[in-house]
Amino acid sequence: MDTDDLEPTVEKEKIKDLDIMSIEALSDYVRELEREIRRVQKAISAKKEARSSAENFFNS
Repeated sequence: MDTDDLEPTVEKEKIKDLDIMSIEALSDYVRELEREIRRVQKAISAKKEARSSAENFFNS
């Protein structure tokens, strides 16, 4: 079995042309990215906690 089949497919968003964006649009974009960063950080924390719980379970 190919391990690539196990990884979820992630569609990459096209890189935005920042030169054509207004200051307001750029500020909105920054806030959007900051929200996404927080969401990803929460997912990382949850996965680390789950891994730690599993390690503790199997090591005890």
